[in-house]
Amino acid sequence: MRHVGFIMEDGFQVMGLAALSAFEFANLQLGRKAYSMSVMSEKGGGILSTLGVRVETSPLGDFPDTLMVLGELAPRPLSSGLRNYIAAAGQHSRRVAGVCTGAFALAEAGLLDGKSATTHWAHAKTLQERFPAVRVDDDRIFVKEGNVWTSAGMSSALDLALALIEEDHDANLARSIAQRLVIYHRRPGGQSQFSALLELEPRSDRVKRALVYAKEHLRNPLTVEELADAASLSPRQFTRVFREETGQSPAKAIERLRLEAARAMLEDGRHSMDIVARDTGFADRDRMRRAFLRFFGQPPQALRRSLRLMDAEIEG
Repeated sequence: MRHVGFIMEDGFQVMGLAALSAFEFANLQLGRKAYSMSVMSEKGGGILSTLGVRVETSPLGDFPDTLMVLGELAPRPLSSGLRNYIAAAGQHSRRVAGVCTGAFALAEAGLLDGKSATTHWAHAKTLQERFPAVRVDDDRIFVKEGNVWTSAGMSSALDLALALIEEDHDANLARSIAQRLVIYHRRPGGQSQFSALLELEPRSDRVKRALVYAKEHLRNPLTVEELADAASLSPRQFTRVFREETGQSPAKAIERLRLEAARAMLEDGRHSMDIVARDTGFADRDRMRRAFLRFFGQPPQALRRSLRLMDAEIEG
């Protein structure tokens, strides 16, 4: 039985504890107690989340098989005792993971020196500035390097937990747990933290309606006339309102939606380049390749190869 220990202190975010459910369902799916779980703090006792929810914790003790350090809204310096414990866990635990801003704790303990890592995109710049020896990637769901894992925002705690379970067992178990949790089967580590619809942030329902329509009909030409019709505006009104609300032209925004969908299909790994280009509205591979080079700085084939290497590393 593998012991998974969660470290948290006052000010932790409750959502990080969602990862506990993944390990709980692993036990249920396997029909045995493959994982034991504990929540810890430096001194033990009750600690408070940012919401004021009180959780009873055990004091730090033996090193667990997998140590997961939960993040806080505003990362704070560690006490010397907690820093030393996390640093030692890098040697004694099979795996150490930082959830969201938990990456700051791992970096302070020296576990990320010379390694790639991620954290919530809003804290990535601060992490890089505070710990220049860390190679920070602000656009990954999670990163694994050696026995050290880091993940993005708090919802990624589930993606990270599913990846850890998949490493211990197999992809079928992780997929089954994801279904039980009613979530998308583990987002690949290389998937972007960002969503095009969220980034565009239109204010009016009409522009939102047009963007949702576009996302659901990417194989269509999606001309200004088609989008304007979905928004119940004239083409001239739609173009003006769209640029005012998003800061982009409709064509640029639609290309972003197509790229996001194409990247997700590449990460899924089940489709040929021709099918990806067709289903996301690029029409042909060459047009999709040019768009990938402009936005991601690499062609889709290179992105697919890098994702396969990451998956092989996780499975290995």
